[in-house]
Amino acid sequence: MMKKTLTLALLTILVVIGILLFWRGLAEAPSHATSGTLTTTTGSTPKAPSFDKTQYSTTDPSSIWVVVNKQHPLNPTSYAPTDLTSVGNGQYMRAEAATALTSFFAGAKAAGYTLRADSGYRSYATQVATYNSEVKSFGQAKADSESARPGYSEHQTGWAVDIGAAGCDIEDCFGSTAEGRWAAANAYQYGFILRYTDANTSMTGYRAEAWHFRYVGTQLSNELHKENVTTLEQFFGITGGSTYK
Repeated sequence: MMKKTLTLALLTILVVIGILLFWRGLAEAPSHATSGTLTTTTGSTPKAPSFDKTQYSTTDPSSIWVVVNKQHPLNPTSYAPTDLTSVGNGQYMRAEAATALTSFFAGAKAAGYTLRADSGYRSYATQVATYNSEVKSFGQAKADSESARPGYSEHQTGWAVDIGAAGCDIEDCFGSTAEGRWAAANAYQYGFILRYTDANTSMTGYRAEAWHFRYVGTQLSNELHKENVTTLEQFFGITGGSTYK
């Protein structure tokens, strides 16, 4: 009888110990709910991916992001694109830029404005003639402030276009017209940027040209607009200035 009693007591003790261990395990387990409210782990907000500035070359003359200025000539200087497409008015641009310009002009038309391409692609030979004419008419110092030397011109890439409207062709007056103001404010939506302004003359090396627009693609034009950056040189960290290399 004594042996049976001891065995029963032992079993009771083991059961009690088991129950205590069970409840202790529950108490130490992570709690996922408090007062009926589900708790969640708060993590840091994922950062938006940074803009990839290396996606396209800034030195390859065929790249939409090529940076051409007085410190960075085209290589080769006689470069000529192979996919020139008409943009009207006897002017041509690279095929991608030509398509974008058509949309740009259509957007202007829908807003009540008529734009036209006054000067698009210029060959190396054409730029020789254009620059020499400027030098002859105004002297080299002034020519260098408003006309690129051969091999240093954005027009030679096929990505640039001079836009005119309402009787104002490649003149300062374009910037003060309703068409010019609309173009400057909306160009980025179509992949273009106003390349030369008063504010960025020291970096681009050229005086303001309200008519000169450069195609860079909507990805970059929208990023520049978002960051309020007005020059390719500043955005990509590339040298510029008024002195030729």
